[in-house]
Amino acid sequence: MGKRVYISADYSEADGDRDVIDLLHSWGSDSKHKTDFIDTAQVVSGSVSNDPDCRSCDLKAEFNRQINASSAVIFVVGDKTASRDAGNACRRNSEGEGCTCTPYKHNANGSTTCKIKGPTHKPAADEDLGKINTFSYLEHEFKQAERRAKDIIVVYNSLYHQPGWLPSYMSHCEDGARPFWKKNASGEVVGDYQYIKEALGYE
Repeated sequence: MGKRVYISADYSEADGDRDVIDLLHSWGSDSKHKTDFIDTAQVVSGSVSNDPDCRSCDLKAEFNRQINASSAVIFVVGDKTASRDAGNACRRNSEGEGCTCTPYKHNANGSTTCKIKGPTHKPAADEDLGKINTFSYLEHEFKQAERRAKDIIVVYNSLYHQPGWLPSYMSHCEDGARPFWKKNASGEVVGDYQYIKEALGYE
């Protein structure tokens, strides 16, 4: 039986880490590689974000559900990961009910009043990370994976160790983080399939 594996990464088309993401996808779908990889990270292409009133809190709640349903989380760290701040604009905790935010991917329509009614509370240690916060989407995913004690695999989108790329919230992962890419016997740059396979617990 395959494992559900969540990928947290910078999905930017222009300068993100899609090369790693795309290769992981291919490993999960071809007949040569046997990771039985199931991507559950593309929440933004699903029903939640199709709602015209989808907010960052809706996405974060969906991230929680998808991470909870996964046995492992792969965090892809690129040279821009630490500077990505999408998702951090929530003002609810600082301004209270009646503050405004912009629905996800609907900037042209402007900001609207916060959809969360009534008082908010700080989640207990055994609850999911609260969906109302000023964490970026990437930081939220990482903190939720830690909170739920998921197997966390951190890889650099590089041939080399790049500890300077780690965001502050991942700094304690430096010793375990690995380059995703390596050179094979022919000198070609390839993904380190063997490492990912072993990290996911496949023999």
